[in-house]
Amino acid sequence: MRTVPGATDHVVVVGAGLSGLSAALHLAGRGRSVTVVERHPFPGGRMGQADIGGYRIDTGPTVLTMPDIIADAFAAVGASMAEHLELMPVEPAYRATFADGSALDVHSDATAMATAIEAFAGPEQAAGYLRLRDWLTELYRLEFDGFIAANFNSPLSLLTPQLARLAAIGGFRGWERMVSRFISDERVQRIFTFQALYAGVPPQRALAAYAVIAYMDTVAGVYFPRGGMRSVPEAMAAAAAVAGVGFRYDACVTALERTGSRVTAVHAGDDRIACDAVVLTTELPLTYQLLGRTPRRLVKVRPAPSAVVAHVGVPAVGEHLAHHNISFGAKWADTFGEITRDGVLMSDPSLLVTRPTAGDPSLAPSGRDLLYVLAPAPNLEVGVVDWDSVGQAYASDVVATAIARLMPGLDAEVLDVVTPADWARQGMAAGSPFALAHTFAQTGPFRPANMVRGIENAVLAGGSTVPGVGMPTALISGRLAADRVTGVPDLSRTRTIVSSGRSR
Repeated sequence: MRTVPGATDHVVVVGAGLSGLSAALHLAGRGRSVTVVERHPFPGGRMGQADIGGYRIDTGPTVLTMPDIIADAFAAVGASMAEHLELMPVEPAYRATFADGSALDVHSDATAMATAIEAFAGPEQAAGYLRLRDWLTELYRLEFDGFIAANFNSPLSLLTPQLARLAAIGGFRGWERMVSRFISDERVQRIFTFQALYAGVPPQRALAAYAVIAYMDTVAGVYFPRGGMRSVPEAMAAAAAVAGVGFRYDACVTALERTGSRVTAVHAGDDRIACDAVVLTTELPLTYQLLGRTPRRLVKVRPAPSAVVAHVGVPAVGEHLAHHNISFGAKWADTFGEITRDGVLMSDPSLLVTRPTAGDPSLAPSGRDLLYVLAPAPNLEVGVVDWDSVGQAYASDVVATAIARLMPGLDAEVLDVVTPADWARQGMAAGSPFALAHTFAQTGPFRPANMVRGIENAVLAGGSTVPGVGMPTALISGRLAADRVTGVPDLSRTRTIVSSGRSR
């Protein structure tokens, strides 16, 4: 594996998002002196925060899976995640509602989920679910160490026995096609394919290998941190500080100083921070601008679809809404074409509605609930939408649709709206918070690499490089960046794999 040559005693990490914090913890645990530079006054990166009218709003991801990967980052400095962060299982993981009026609660427990599917769609579908669960578990076993959590020097790095085994179980076939081998009910299929939205590719065209995302939330389970999602980066930053990592907040990196092929200092405003290596978690266009180098690619990078997010205050609804609610429109099959090909608004929205106050009521004023309503949307590269003109009105329409479907008559107060234009103003390429789509040409060694040729001691981390988009992968990205700086440490890493829940 290619690593940074020469001295790496002091590493500057640019960005205190999950990938940057993960890198900082792993580097500190390996004896490096680490300084983290963050433009915001708090840690989190895309896992942002805002306090509005007594509501504690998380502006980034809302679904937390694979807590053992978070625990690995704490353990890198000898810290215990449990002492810094309280994670609560979310049950059900999701509640899915469909245009025909039916609803299905999604459980991570095999028996509970099989029972729910049998009542919803019959015993044949329940039996198919159990076989699908076995397949998803095997998919994860094959992918994690050999692909998701591995650095690649070239496409030849893929040629391992694991690749053959992954191909043999259908990992390079279509995601939707593979799921349909186990489940024929179209509604139940959606539970295990809608995650393609996270990958930025329609489930009909996505590689089945990405169904590993469905393993993460439908098998391994969904969790929520007390204090909201912001608690994760805050806890990681606290553990890093105890381990000696220095933090400079409200500091925007403006330039990298270089001598020959090495970065020798990071400039943030008037500050010059000397370094032996640098980890960049900035958005890809800014990263390449700072480095003064853009790698050549045979295929132009393709950004993922974007989203409109509305944060909404409502009277407390009790158990009438689950923590995570997916409302599928009748035109689900058309949704991907509209937002990825035509660049228009969904004609029949499918929505994610999260109620974080189900996990922690203190996130809203007394007697109120906080909702996070996400509507997939075209990114600015393919989109034909004038967001500055229609964004607020569209968000209000989306909220009204969500309320009408899930809680008719509920009085909703829109607190804040974020559109693709707003994401772009935050520096996100094509106005997408989901970085680059996971097409085949942007997967594994074909994704923008975490080292740039011609720059010896700069390493990249974050959603635009390996392994990809999402909380677990962002954390892994930080560890992979640390491996590039120090080499892979000579210690065994243990990892919990949730079994299929069936005896064989």
